[in-house]
Parts: sequence; structure tokens; C-alpha cells
Amino acid sequence: MDDFRADLHCHSTYSDGTCTPFELYELAKNIGLRGLSITDHDTFEGYIALCNTSQMLDFTVIPGVELSCTQEETDVHILGYSFDPDNAYFREFCRHHREKRIERNKLILEKLKEHKMIVEEQDFMNQERDTQTFGRPHIAQVLVEKGYVKSIQEAFKKYLGEGKPCYEKGDKWPVSEGLDAIHKAGGKAVIAHPHLINRRRIIRQLLELSFDGIEVYYSRFSFTDNQVWQKIAKEKNWFMTGGSDYHGSIKPGIKLGCSYTNEESFTMLKKHFFETAPKYAKKFRDV
Repeated sequence: MDDFRADLHCHSTYSDGTCTPFELYELAKNIGLRGLSITDHDTFEGYIALCNTSQMLDFTVIPGVELSCTQEETDVHILGYSFDPDNAYFREFCRHHREKRIERNKLILEKLKEHKMIVEEQDFMNQERDTQTFGRPHIAQVLVEKGYVKSIQEAFKKYLGEGKPCYEKGDKWPVSEGLDAIHKAGGKAVIAHPHLINRRRIIRQLLELSFDGIEVYYSRFSFTDNQVWQKIAKEKNWFMTGGSDYHGSIKPGIKLGCSYTNEESFTMLKKHFFETAPKYAKKFRDV
């Protein structure tokens, strides 16, 4: 179908988005998307919650996750797709990631306190801490609510962004370990938004690793920007994905579906998922 679109990069309330997983599905359906993946940071519990609703879903939502890793001290994000959501190893791997984020948050809160801004864990972490991911955007929202800053953007620009006085890098996994975890769960691993990686040496290193695909179409980058990654994907024989990186009202300028994956790539991922975790096929009408 010429009009086939699937957004494979968006975030729900299980990490730093403002829509629940079901609200994301409903929004995707209303704007005419035919496929979706919710790629929350270090958790795919939102996907499991979506699949546990009593309602049949009109189109396939494949499981996704976004892992924050490092390659020689450079931040690299990996998107994992079509893994088995019930894989115990991968669920524990992501849980451990979330625990590391909690430790990072504590260090950030200490730095904020030194700057006379008091934020407590209970201000942004709720009883769902075992399944949801909490990080800087949640802290930024509290800074707005308490009147320390006027907007989330100001919070990052003045205090929480990289290089700012309350920034804390945190302890992240090497890219190789993220890749291994995704593959152990039967999933496909994709380099997320390579457009944002500015070190050519790091890009060259990533292209030598065991990725399966690359996020060629990302958010609002231009056709020319995307062409670079199209060429690389073809040379590597990797599949190409696309997504908006939609977060809801926290990033109002980015709309769900503004960048998307074509039918060929989505069909491949869909087929792989139902071969990896066939029990999930009964949830979707388009199988």
C-alpha cells in the first residue's frame, strides 16, 4: 500500500511521554497509521499493559524499547524491536537499567539541592517504579511545578542538560551489552537517530557491530539528511526504520507519524515478532 505508515519511535507514560500506551495506539489509529512501536526508555512494560487490555487492536503494535548505552564515552541509543516480551533475561536487564537511572536521579537531586532547588524522589516517582522509567524530564517537570523554572526547556538549558551544573552522566551499559541483550530476547537491534551522533569515529565503530538495522527516517530531519543513512543501510544490507520520537505535550513540536517506517520493513519486523512470540498474534486483527 502506498499510504502505509508505521511510527516505530515514540514514548508513553511508562518513561518520559505524556500519553498512556493505549492513548498512543488510539492516536496512531486516528491519524491513519497502520503500525506502531512504543519505544520507552529501558522498559517495555507499557507494551505488556497494552496487550493485556481486553480490547482487540485493529493493527499490529510490535514491542520496542530504547536503551541508553555508551561507545567510548559517547552516548548511543539502541532501539530494540520484535523481541519476546516475556523473556526473563531481557526483563531483568531492563529492570537493572531502571535501577541505575534511579541512582543517577539521586545524584541530580543532590546537585539541585546545592543550587537551592529542593526536589524529592516522591515528587516524581510513583508506586509504578518497578515497571516505569523515571529520569531528567520528570525532574524538569517538578522544577516547573515548583516555580524554579518556567519551562522544561529552561530546566534543561540551565541545569539538567549535558554540561550544565546539575547534569549527571550516570552509569550506562556498553553498546555491545545492549546489543547482546536484545539478541538474547530474539529481537532486532537498530541504531537510533544516527543523525545526532557527531563523532565519525564512533559511527564507524557502530557500523562494524552486529546491528540489524538503522533508523534512517527520524523526526523532522530533511530528505538530504536521511539520504546519508539510506546509503549506509543499503551498503550494510540493514533494514531501515523511521519514527517521530513523539513524547506528547513534553515535546509539542513533534507529532506522531511525522516520520515513519515503510511497509516492507514493518512487515519483516511483524513477521519476526510473531515467529518469536506467537501468542501475541491473537491480540491484533490484522494478523
